[in-house]
Amino acid sequence: MKKNILILLLALLLGSTAFAQNATIKIDIDRTIGEIDPNIYGVFMEPIHFNGARMGLPDSVDFNTLYGTLYDPASSKANEDGFIKDYIDAMKELKITNMRWPGGNFLMGYDWKDGIGSKDQRPTRINLAWGGKDNNHVGTDEWMKLNKSIGSENVVAVNLGLGSILDAAYWVEYCNYKGGTYYSDLRAKNGHAAPYNVKIWDLGNEVDGLPWELGHKNADDYVETAREAAKAMKAVDPSIKLVGSGSSYYEPTGKWIDWNRKVLNGIGDKIDYLSIHRYWEGGSPDNYYAYMGDGAMDFDEKIKIVAGQIATASVQNDFKHPIHLSVDEWGAFARNFMAVLPIAQCLNSFIRHADVVKMANFTMLTSLLSNDPKNGTFKSPVFYTFKAFSNNCIGTSVDTYVSCDTFGTAQYRGIPYLDVTAVYSKETNKIVVNVINRHQDKAITADVISASGNFSGKAEASIVNSDDLKAPFDFASQAQYIPVTKEAKFSGNKLTYTFPPHSFTQIKASLAR
Repeated sequence: MKKNILILLLALLLGSTAFAQNATIKIDIDRTIGEIDPNIYGVFMEPIHFNGARMGLPDSVDFNTLYGTLYDPASSKANEDGFIKDYIDAMKELKITNMRWPGGNFLMGYDWKDGIGSKDQRPTRINLAWGGKDNNHVGTDEWMKLNKSIGSENVVAVNLGLGSILDAAYWVEYCNYKGGTYYSDLRAKNGHAAPYNVKIWDLGNEVDGLPWELGHKNADDYVETAREAAKAMKAVDPSIKLVGSGSSYYEPTGKWIDWNRKVLNGIGDKIDYLSIHRYWEGGSPDNYYAYMGDGAMDFDEKIKIVAGQIATASVQNDFKHPIHLSVDEWGAFARNFMAVLPIAQCLNSFIRHADVVKMANFTMLTSLLSNDPKNGTFKSPVFYTFKAFSNNCIGTSVDTYVSCDTFGTAQYRGIPYLDVTAVYSKETNKIVVNVINRHQDKAITADVISASGNFSGKAEASIVNSDDLKAPFDFASQAQYIPVTKEAKFSGNKLTYTFPPHSFTQIKASLAR
């Protein structure tokens, strides 16, 4: 009897191995989600002052994300406007489309008038949000020059915290009015006679952020302030597009949902975008699966919920124009590979929801390059991951079906190991498939099946991966961070590929149609 049982168990084991099935990824380019707006490849920038005592770090830690990092006129690496060329060249390579400035929390205590005119006449102020001093040497005209050097559009956030509605309207006048008024003539006096024609303006920043935000308002008060600001700003330039301040404070009672509802119902007729801010919230990176799984589900969930709120408010209020979602602050914070897969998954979320997410701003510009204090900047896997999306994922987001093994956390169940999106370009007849294998230790082989015709030509896979998830990015190792490119074999409409553990892979292929 024991012998028969052993034979049966052995047969079952061998059978499960012999007939183990590949994961399946099905792609149908005729089932479209939406056009991918290039504005999802934007960045965010503000002057954050990090001080050792303030951050609970040694006193020797003292630096600013803007001054001395991105802006340093005394550096041999600076351009004629004082900005470090390494960052400008990197943003060009990434094809950054827009930059949101000047904040951030900094914004809500900022007076834009401090940052115009001769630099030696500009007042030095306390950075009320982050501590330290701000000499205001980077102001409106300097931000404009930075964006021009990158080739990106300006997204300007107005201070609806401690600032006034009139100052917001005056700022639009300084930037956009042709001439013949006080602030438009002052712009000309400061060296720029032509208007800047800034098209997108944020109505405040994280106004719901009660614990941290200067000038926090409840939803009702914000709606009244933002509505009047919208009227005043559009009186100066009716062509501008406005971004309402959506949720950023995700306290456990769910008040953030009510905040978005009130903002949409209150100023939905005035805004073109509703912003949300969300950073990767997966808990400690020491718990790999909770970090990857909870973070991914949470990030995608926030987009889905707010997308549903926008749809509901649009029907209830019979809005005649679309309201899009702007995730104008997002990111994952780690100086090792534990930041890379979250960033790739966030970008996948934007593509997955391309019908509603039409703008996004990575926090922050200077974080897309790594920086060694002794040797300077270098490109890490974060840079190459962002580049893979921003350079290649332009076109139409199309439907993907994924069948693979799943995992669970204390909070979520049934999380697929493979996170997949696909992008199709009608102009080139090429498809890009983005695959994150979230399994920590196991490679996963998948059959990528086109439901819309056979693959043709040559397919290639570009892989971003690391043997050590927690090894800090290192200047001396930068050559190792360049993605590895391999040929991806296919037959007819099926391409089979093995995705390494904890990796991001991008497959590019042509379709025969």
